[in-house]
Amino acid sequence: FEAAVLDTRKVIRLVRPRGRSVLDLACGPGRFAIAFARQRYRVTGVDRTKYFLDRARQRARGAKLPVEWIRQDMRDFVRPAAYDLAICMYTSFGYFQNPNEDLRVLRQVFESLRPGGALVIDVMGKEQIATRFVPVNAEQFEDGALLVQRRAILDDWTRIWNEWTIVRKGGARSYEFTHTIYSGRELRDRFVEAGFSDVRLYGNFDGEPYGLTSPHLVAVGRKPNVRLRSLDSMKEN
Repeated sequence: FEAAVLDTRKVIRLVRPRGRSVLDLACGPGRFAIAFARQRYRVTGVDRTKYFLDRARQRARGAKLPVEWIRQDMRDFVRPAAYDLAICMYTSFGYFQNPNEDLRVLRQVFESLRPGGALVIDVMGKEQIATRFVPVNAEQFEDGALLVQRRAILDDWTRIWNEWTIVRKGGARSYEFTHTIYSGRELRDRFVEAGFSDVRLYGNFDGEPYGLTSPHLVAVGRKPNVRLRSLDSMKEN
């Protein structure tokens, strides 16, 4: 949550939204939705997991911040021309088995943005994963919990399998998941296919160029401003 507060300020500086309406897809427990609400943005948080949304509502109520929470699959959510900024953060994009479902999400977001609105997606890029890949690693936290992560590359470097095992107080729980991994070029092409223009790639929320040593792959695309595009067409004619 503390990191999201700082990252939210950086996203605002990077994108400079034209208005104050924000859509947070796969909002989880509300890290970014609440941080944007603190900055006096009107925020809609969408997630399909009741547990996360319950936690998010609790935090928002405790902070006395108005946030709209919606329990829905991101593939189905659309609200035409309602938002100035849409975000999908911390590698919440790419979990569907069929990559065409990712394109569906992008098209729904495109429809939900106002002309000139921006979409920000933050993932771990394929270039970074290839450079730093390790099949197993472990991390211990201050409360004594141990997180063991196992990974494997699947389907000709298009997807990655993860297993997280959390060991705490003598017990252990494991979670498995897979998701599509995108290179910078592949993610840019997805944005363009969905209709976005002026697509730019960054290596972090500070706007530094994307490269092999970047900590993130941050893609920013904009919905074309219809009015400006129409004026350009008139000039050409």
